[in-house]
Amino acid sequence: MRFRDRTDAGRQLARLLTERDLHEPVVLALPRGGVPVAAEVASALAAPLEVFVARKLGAPGQPELGIGAIAECDGLVVDRHALDALGLSDDDVAALIGREREELERRVQHYRSGRDLPDLKGRDIVLVDDGLATGVTAGAALHGLRGHRPRTIVLAVPACAPATMDRLSTEADDVVCALTPQDFAAVGQWYENFDQTTDGEVVEILRRMSAAGAAGGRGTP
Repeated sequence: MRFRDRTDAGRQLARLLTERDLHEPVVLALPRGGVPVAAEVASALAAPLEVFVARKLGAPGQPELGIGAIAECDGLVVDRHALDALGLSDDDVAALIGREREELERRVQHYRSGRDLPDLKGRDIVLVDDGLATGVTAGAALHGLRGHRPRTIVLAVPACAPATMDRLSTEADDVVCALTPQDFAAVGQWYENFDQTTDGEVVEILRRMSAAGAAGGRGTP
């Protein structure tokens, strides 16, 4: 089984989520790829949609090698084993975090245009991405969201590596995944079309969903 694209993946994921009794749900998407998936989920749940930004921390000189991640609201995950193996000090990590924090804040401003996050206290958050391989950015996002004191956080993705799902099940209140194949190698292998989502598409989806929410009378981000 593979998804046609992120829209198809979002619709299939939404079917699993509509079976749950969610209290005042808010759908938060990890940009960029999680946004078109989350749009389908938010529509099915009649819930507001917003982005929650996280950034991978790449090793110095090896940006493709993730050694952790940061997220809004001081979310942070670091791989101590990787730091020790690479001989990185706390000062090295602090410098990496500082650089990525600037990019994270730039993206928050670009995607939200000054909007604050919705009030999350006491509500059920559905955190959505297009898939999880290592899950490090999702882990940082979960850490950051706890400070908002939601009732529960449901991590929802179309495809996830089984080991990653098991690990994040201890950090989220629930993990919902349509596919957890044992031969998981990369998120893109479970999509027929896995073209990169652009910043412009993210902004347009958020605008469209906000307008639809206002017209329908439900809460907007």
